[in-house]
Amino acid sequence: MADALSARVVISEFMDAAAVRSLESRFATLYDPTLVDDRGALEAQLADAGALIVRNRTQVDAALIAAARQLKIIGRLGVGLDNIDLPACEARAIQVIPATGANAGAVAEYVIGTAMLLLRGAYGSTPDVANGKWPRSALSQGREIAGKTLGVVGLGSIGQSTGRLARAVGMRVIGFDAKIAADDPVWIAEQTSPRKFEEVLRDADVVTLHVPLTAETRGLIDARGLSLMKPDAILINTSRGGIVDEAALATALKSGKLRGAAIDVFDTEPLAAGSPLAGCPHLVLTPHIAGVTQESNTRVSSLIAEKVAAALLSQP
Repeated sequence: MADALSARVVISEFMDAAAVRSLESRFATLYDPTLVDDRGALEAQLADAGALIVRNRTQVDAALIAAARQLKIIGRLGVGLDNIDLPACEARAIQVIPATGANAGAVAEYVIGTAMLLLRGAYGSTPDVANGKWPRSALSQGREIAGKTLGVVGLGSIGQSTGRLARAVGMRVIGFDAKIAADDPVWIAEQTSPRKFEEVLRDADVVTLHVPLTAETRGLIDARGLSLMKPDAILINTSRGGIVDEAALATALKSGKLRGAAIDVFDTEPLAAGSPLAGCPHLVLTPHIAGVTQESNTRVSSLIAEKVAAALLSQP
């Protein structure tokens, strides 16, 4: 068992204060959310650290891992692992711990909330109504979410949570997941059957993406994929930037070939000024916060603090 007082934890991005205090009470802990933007300082602090806790911005690449000579554990305040060099971690026997499931509810609410907003199309009227205008006729063609079909691409914990919430508001759920066998019980639990990817795009009124960014999923939603979707459909991406071709999406929105989209993640973050998405109609853009709420931050932080602590204490 490792000596708690000798183990050192470095936290390079924001974390719930109670979870930080929990780690500080047991380990020598450095909490500095500015380290994510200071690579040199981060490498220096990791020289004798046993654990590193990050969100999605810290690039835990091979060079950083090489600089962290005593690193044994990486806690991820979230679920995506594309910012962590997993082969380099495996080569060093470094344990990578994601917060699986802890922010699933927050993402599911984001998906259903933005789907409702975009389907209804009525919530940008505040300035007009406040100034005495009355665009009632123009805003009377919105659609209800009940009875619509949600296409879930990726049925992990977040995709399943989104499906449950969708059914609760009266949606029908269909899904695609290349990694889940056709006879897996998850399909029964989701009250659906596995579909082909193209079928989900074609048949869904709302398509939501919940897959990791890999060589196979980069550009998954491109011009061809968008052309398969209904012209009055909604696309929502809360997974990773790079999965959606942003230029192709902008073209589809501007040409009226897609009713709307909500995009929380981008190929380059922050999204650069002058992006093709700038000025697109019926588009919601948010800065990678679909899974971040007060409640989810508490859950994610607490879960990772406890798992990292347990892993450190189990080290020989």
